[in-house]
Amino acid sequence: MNAPTYHGERTAHLNTAGTGRMPDAVHAVLAHCTALDDRYGPAALRGSPGGGTHPRLHAQLAALLGVRSGRTVLTTGAAQAFEAFARTTVLGPRDRIWTTPHEGVANLTALHALRERTRCRLEVVPLRPDGDLDLDWMRTHLDEDVALVSAVHLSAACGTVNPVEDIGRLLAPHRARYTLDASHSVGLLPVDAARIGCQLLTADGWRFLRGPQDIGFAHLAPAPRAAPHHGPPHPPHDGPQDGPSDGLSDGLVEGAVQAPAPAAVAALAAALDHHAAAARLPHEDLLPLLRAAVRDTPGMELLAAGRRQAGVLAFRHAEVPAAAIRRGLARRGVVLAKTVAHEHPLHPAGRITAPALRASVHHDNTPQDIDRLRRALAEVLREEQHAAAVPARAALAAAGPAAGPAAAVDPGPPPFPYRTARPARRRGHLTLHRAN
Repeated sequence: MNAPTYHGERTAHLNTAGTGRMPDAVHAVLAHCTALDDRYGPAALRGSPGGGTHPRLHAQLAALLGVRSGRTVLTTGAAQAFEAFARTTVLGPRDRIWTTPHEGVANLTALHALRERTRCRLEVVPLRPDGDLDLDWMRTHLDEDVALVSAVHLSAACGTVNPVEDIGRLLAPHRARYTLDASHSVGLLPVDAARIGCQLLTADGWRFLRGPQDIGFAHLAPAPRAAPHHGPPHPPHDGPQDGPSDGLSDGLVEGAVQAPAPAAVAALAAALDHHAAAARLPHEDLLPLLRAAVRDTPGMELLAAGRRQAGVLAFRHAEVPAAAIRRGLARRGVVLAKTVAHEHPLHPAGRITAPALRASVHHDNTPQDIDRLRRALAEVLREEQHAAAVPARAALAAAGPAAGPAAAVDPGPPPFPYRTARPARRRGHLTLHRAN
């Protein structure tokens, strides 16, 4: 990801929220451990952070999350950890689950399966007009039927930072269990799981921590009390459950979820070392520069992101498709992401079928990366708008003077230069209850 582009410049990587650019030292550890594992097997890594029970890595994770060591689990990703939690959670038909419009499709799928298995209700916490979660709505509707609240720390849809500590204080006196997806905040924002007050925190290692792919982790807080449930318990899909029925089941113990590759474990330990050293250095917040670069580009629309935003910016152009802009930027050595509605189906931005662009900044980026994005955006838009105008001029010229004055006055709509997307095939549906 850090290779020179065709014109010899360093790639401006503005997609850390999707896949972080691994530091050279982390990449070297990953390559070395992968070679050892491939040649000699996992036993060759027993003396490294990727072998054994890797207590050093768990101590690193505990320090990162502000918790005591011994309550973290390594997985292949945050989504896998949350699915294991949801699959072994015991609820009853009278119980209610709260999710938010920021929830990603993977966690929504797990919550949908939990609802189908237990016949509980799944409700969506609404957003205020300014884009923030409506905490007043939560206070009004919170009662002892609310058994599980699933929230997102930083929205991958548009970069909204949610008030996760306020949610934790609100839920503390009640039976509701609190799960937090910190996949896009760990490594970017300070994360203190103890202050947040969540019972489950999940995160990926390959985003703002800039570790390898297919490794994540979860923090499981000790349950202070058993959460009551209505009706008989429902066993998970893979058999009866002998563990606790407090909503924090033993589906999240090491060995019960798929473990990451030993080389990925070693590389994540190196990435955490790199992150700890980099976090002590001063860094400029590049989000205001990024926002200004996009806002000042004619035709660009910023997607609303609430009162507090960090690291991630979503935007679209009024006329040029996101895919065409992304390809043009990539040709100029600027890497960012394209988002589509089904990734965050409950978010207001997801109700618009047109894909959007998402740029994310990290301390690995520089102001020169933002300036390069600004120049590349202007070039791509000129190129695409010129391509759209050529067919219109060609159609007008083809009509010629023989077609009469009407042809010169009204040549008709120009042909759209981009292919029309095929209708998406329906793959089932997700039914939610939105409380008023």
